[in-house]
Parts: sequence; structure tokens; C-alpha cells
Amino acid sequence: MASTASNQFRAIIVGGGVAGLVASHTFSKAGIDHVVLERGSEAAPPTGASIAIYPHGARILQQLGLLEQTKAIADPLEDGATNRWPDGSPVQWSDLWRFVRENHGTELMLLERRGYLEVLWQNLPDKSKVLFNKRVADIVQNDDGVEVFLVDGTSEKGDIVVGADGVHSTVRERMWEHANRLEPGIIDVKEKKAITAQWKCLLGFGPGEPQMKNELSVVYNKGHSFLLGTQPKRCFYFVFQRVKEPWTRYNRPRYTQEDAEKMAADVADMPVSETMVFGELWQKRWRGAVVDIEEGVLNRWFYGRTVLVGDTAHKITPNMALGGNSSMESVVVLTNLLHRTLASNSPSKPSRHALTEAFQAYQDQRLPRMRHIMEFSRLISRTQAWDNWFLKMVSIWVLPYLPPRKLANDLGEIIRKAPMLDFVPLGNWDEGLMEWEDMKQDKEPKKDGVANELFRELPISALSAVLLVCLLFWGLSKSASVRLLAI
Repeated sequence: MASTASNQFRAIIVGGGVAGLVASHTFSKAGIDHVVLERGSEAAPPTGASIAIYPHGARILQQLGLLEQTKAIADPLEDGATNRWPDGSPVQWSDLWRFVRENHGTELMLLERRGYLEVLWQNLPDKSKVLFNKRVADIVQNDDGVEVFLVDGTSEKGDIVVGADGVHSTVRERMWEHANRLEPGIIDVKEKKAITAQWKCLLGFGPGEPQMKNELSVVYNKGHSFLLGTQPKRCFYFVFQRVKEPWTRYNRPRYTQEDAEKMAADVADMPVSETMVFGELWQKRWRGAVVDIEEGVLNRWFYGRTVLVGDTAHKITPNMALGGNSSMESVVVLTNLLHRTLASNSPSKPSRHALTEAFQAYQDQRLPRMRHIMEFSRLISRTQAWDNWFLKMVSIWVLPYLPPRKLANDLGEIIRKAPMLDFVPLGNWDEGLMEWEDMKQDKEPKKDGVANELFRELPISALSAVLLVCLLFWGLSKSASVRLLAI
């Protein structure tokens, strides 16, 4: 295979979803020549439902000049977050999103995923770098470069391949094949099965519902849960359901619209609030489908000249909506390291050794954080679906009695430690109560005047908390106890 035609470093990004389009923006900021190969025929296809942009995602958009355009198509959640019993009545309410805004200077944005892709696409510095209907057939690499061969008979040459083609990645498969060819056994079965699906989800959205608040709400149930983002113009919904046996990409089912109709019929009469059942939302849907809910984090994110970003390397359950933000984080960290590597090797291209060092630093930075975020999201998912008796007890007897800011502050620890581009100014940004890790200064942390985090870290274990709360409220909340036994 011939080396790349010029001395200019070139990246081949495979996948034109959130990670791929964000990478095109960040690489453009870094002056990295690149091409994006998207297997589909358009940048913003009518698939999926919503995406949430947390403050750490908003910081990245601010650096890319995309924050105001994103805000223009998003509606803030103004009525907080509600957890509900299976009959739709509230068990807990929190002014969560106000706390998030106070902690970090901006609110969470909830918007249609397709609309967000449209913002990313329409504001690209150079749309000609994105090629559609480009399906990868093979990837060949050596010490001098890499060539991506496409199903349509064409190919693209470059210096690295960035796999941003999602949880069922072709790039990852080719990387594994290449690695095992050169070092037999380096990619084992455990790694290939690291990302598994233990849940399936009926997702969709439709028009806003006047009967429902502008909030994020969860309806608890045994083995499944509802998650709803209800806004004046739109209503996003997710029905999470445990599968009998976990599966991987090698034996996963292929869902049809009939599967969606059946799953919707099974839960149609179940309440999602005090006044509505799920079937009423489903009947008015604009779009709906059943998808796998995979979760897992790979141990190896690169090999040779191939590096993985986003869902290709790390997949989390969407109950806390941290997946899209995490994909943007990975792209940002990789861009920072490539920007530094190219600058230190200029005017020559970086050696393969230099690229390996950059990729290793990228993996070392991202792997522990993504494992933590995955475990956090996993715990939320299982608690909401009452995955076992202990989590059911926690959801009923512990969570409602925690300090009001507890979840916001736990989320805040994830948010404030997130990266951003280290070579692009942030610009004007409102400060919050929690200081960003990368902007930390030697000064006393801010307080909100009400003992900011009175019980930031609980002094007792979760089991002790359950027992303590049960003892305190046993006999004082007879109606709640009867209700618990009846569920």
C-alpha cells in the first residue's frame, strides 16, 4: 500500500453521527485535514428520539460556536424531575435542573437528536469533507499509512482511522482482525463481548401534552421503567425492559415495527402520570422504534493506526442521558492530544511511535472516567426498573429523603471534571457553584449560603441508610407501607 500522497497529516473518520460530526468540527479547529465517511445517505436521518446536552457538552459547543444554534432548537426543563409509583402518582420531586444550572452556569438542554445532527451538519466549516453512502469494506494499514476500502469500489488514504461508527462498528471489527493477525490472542473473547445488551427500549416522541409538566419523569416498575421528557412542543419517551438473556452484537435480534407495536401494546394501559397512560402518547407518536440498550467499556481503544471514539469504545445506558456528552468528551480529548502531537513534530508527520503515545494517553485519560460514568448510569437504570429488592427499597425509602441537592451534586462531580478543547478559548461563561476541574484555582469553594452540600457524602453505607430510614418511618407511614406491599 502506498503512503499518503502529500506530507499533510490526514485523518479518516468513519461514521457521521454525533461523534463523527463533532470530530469534523474539532479537527477543523485543530487544523487537522480529514474526511468523514458516512454509510447513510444524509447527515440528519429521521431516526432516534432525543439527546440531552449537559453543561459540559455545552462548553464544547461554546468553543465550536454552536451553543446558540443548539439553544435555539432546545427547550429547558423548567418543572424539575419527578419519580413516580407504578400507578403514576409522585413519590419524589426534585428541582434538579435548577440545581444543575446553579452548579454549572447553564441549564441542561433537551432536543431532538435529528435536530442536533442538523446543527452540527449545517455549521460545518467544510461540508465537502463529509461523504455519504460510503460503507467500509476493509482497512489496510502499515508503518507509512492506512487505506480504507469502500463497498462502492473507491478508497481513502490517510495516516489514521478514527472509528466513530457506533456500537456495531465495522472499524472496530477490522481493528481487532488486524491486531490478532499481528499479535495472535491480543483481542480475546472477553474483549469482544465487553459490550452487551441487557435491556431493550421502546423509544419515540410526539407532540407536547398540556396535561403533563415541562419535566423529566420516571415511572418505577418491576423489570421495566418509563422515562419521559415532556415539553410544551414535544414529548420524548423511553420504555426500558429487561431481556431474559443478555446478548452481544453477534446474536442480537433485529427489531421491526411490529415489535414496536407489540411492546407498546403490552404497556399501553400503564400510567405515566396521574392523568395519562402510555397508550395515549403512543397513539399520537411522530416516530417510534425498539432498540437494544447496550452497555460496556472496551479495555483497548486503539491498535496501530486505528483509534475508537464514542459508542464504538464505550456504551452506557441512556437513563441519565450522558452518552452523547461522553462521545463529545472522547472526541475532544483525542483532538487535544493529536493537536499537541502534530505541533511537536511539525513540519514532519508524527511517527507511528508518536501516534501510539498519543493514543495511549487518550485511552489512559478516558478509560477510568468512562467506567465510572457507565457504573453510575447502570445503577440509575437498575434502580428505576427495581432490578432487585434492595434497589426497590432504595428508590422508595432512601432517595426521597436525601438532601435536595444530592443527585445534582453527584452529577456535578461528573460534569465539572469533563474536558474541553485546550487550544480554543471558552469565551464568556457564567460561573456556577461548582468549579470546573480544568479551571480550578487556589481558593475556597463557593457556598450557596445553605450549607451547599450538607450531606455531600453520606456518612453511612447504603444498606445502613435503608435500615435507618425503614426504622424511622416504620409505623409512621402506614399508608406508604401498605402501598409498597401492594405493588
